Amino acid sequence: MLSALDTGFEDGFHSFLDRDINKELLRFTTAGSVDDGKSTLIGRLLHDSKAVYEDQLASVKKSKINRSGGPIDFSLLTDGLRAEREQGITIDVAYRYFSTSRRKFIIADTPGHEEYTRNMATGASTADLAVILVDATKGLLAQTRRHTHIASLLGIPNLLVAINKLDLVDCREDVFLRLQEDFLALAERLEFPAAKCIPISALGGDNVAVRSDRMPWYSGPTLLEHLETVEIRPTVDVAGLRFPIQYVIRPDASFRGFAGQVAGGILRPGDPVLALPSRQKTRVQSIVTYDGELSEAGSSMSVTVKLEDEIDLSRGDMLVSPSAPPQVSRRFEAMVVWLHPRPLELNRAYLVKHTGRQVKAKATEIRYRVDVNTLAHAPTHQLEMNGIAAVEFETNESLFFDSYRRNRTTGSFILIDPIANATVGAAMIYEARQQSLGAVESEGTARVKTDQGTVTLQERQQRHGYRPAILLVEGRGALVKQLERSLFERGFEVLVLEGDTLSSEALPLLLKSLWSAGLLVISSSTAIAQANREAIKALAADCAFDLAALQLPTDDREAVRQVLALTESLHTEIRSKDQITVN
Repeated sequence: MLSALDTGFEDGFHSFLDRDINKELLRFTTAGSVDDGKSTLIGRLLHDSKAVYEDQLASVKKSKINRSGGPIDFSLLTDGLRAEREQGITIDVAYRYFSTSRRKFIIADTPGHEEYTRNMATGASTADLAVILVDATKGLLAQTRRHTHIASLLGIPNLLVAINKLDLVDCREDVFLRLQEDFLALAERLEFPAAKCIPISALGGDNVAVRSDRMPWYSGPTLLEHLETVEIRPTVDVAGLRFPIQYVIRPDASFRGFAGQVAGGILRPGDPVLALPSRQKTRVQSIVTYDGELSEAGSSMSVTVKLEDEIDLSRGDMLVSPSAPPQVSRRFEAMVVWLHPRPLELNRAYLVKHTGRQVKAKATEIRYRVDVNTLAHAPTHQLEMNGIAAVEFETNESLFFDSYRRNRTTGSFILIDPIANATVGAAMIYEARQQSLGAVESEGTARVKTDQGTVTLQERQQRHGYRPAILLVEGRGALVKQLERSLFERGFEVLVLEGDTLSSEALPLLLKSLWSAGLLVISSSTAIAQANREAIKALAADCAFDLAALQLPTDDREAVRQVLALTESLHTEIRSKDQITVN
């Protein structure tokens, strides 16, 4: 009998552990200006969700420091440093864990003071959601706007706006609606995909975990209910594999593995992979972990990969999908949050730490600085501490990257002062800078030239009977296939070019060669960098058709019909010139 009870208890305990382990994890951060109540909100959330141990609560109650005016100063549950308690502020990032029946949470309590903005950026860098606090008695302040903008740059997909201290304005609905309107206008300008405003009083616990009786006009979810139900959007939007090499493991002559963390895509035995920067191709032989071999490894999993062929790889190299490689470039543009008292200096040598790769770099141009109050782009020649700016960089070796919006890991890097060994900046890449269209030399490849020979473009037009053109198509594979067939049947020499398989430097060069040969080229990509759009339009002028800007119908047949009507002008103009020549 006792044995049966023990077995039942053990089964129930294991079942409980399995359910807890399989709960979804939400990482979120708090942000906002000084004294908006960030630490108090987290303390109240931990207290009301029963995530505070009795000895912790007793210690806080006995504390001589209490600025809340109530029996408990909830901010002391997160502000643990002596200086933080003495000054009543948050200085360092404090991480706290708690869970409910629906979800597990990791909170990053970040400071609100301007001088500690770098700590806020650090705490928010891994968050799935940002809780932006707004003091109902003060409204949106400069630091509130700065933190919201940093959250936008860091690609945090969800915003929860906690309009706090409504008890100090008699819980008035009109105050909440006014601040909600102001913040949603800011969120729209920053292109946040989702933002939710909730009226709360962190000190009194109103609408934090329990619905408030003092705000009967509010019928939405409490703050905790929203945290438990909000959709967690993936931070990686890259279909191809990204596996930065961290370490080469070779315990003996029979084993050679490459350790790292999957930064994007899925890794499976037998998959073809491309090694960068060597561009050697091979296949995955096995995926090894401490617990044994795996059938696949997904994003954020740390594994060791064994390859079928003996190729040269070391720390800082990357294994990627041959069909969907990242951008490879020494020049790129990034949004930079400057973290150091000494301003950014143009053309000064810095170190760039990108995934496992460390290279030398210099800032060649500051394109503009962001005014956090108006979000306007202002010209500047200097970037000071806590400033945000768009900066162009050049490195001594190529980096392998995606835009930050598509992949946080491969789209971000830090800047290091090589003399002081201090981290001076955090950067988010959003595009490669275009190199000269005349010629470019890539690692391990011959120089590609696009100069014309003795046959002119006009002679090719006369031969083909139409002007060459370039069609830019984003993410519509079925449409591309129908367009190719329809254009071919109408007498065009048409070619489909998969832009995702080429680097940002190679794509415009290859398009120029094909266009110069008199072809009608359909460039199909999941996304086209703005620099490439401008370069292609400059090349083909009125013969470059950006289909994304045409707002084509979703029905592929109707879209094909409209595109064919556009391309009729390519035939007509040539024919009219022929008629003029004959006459």
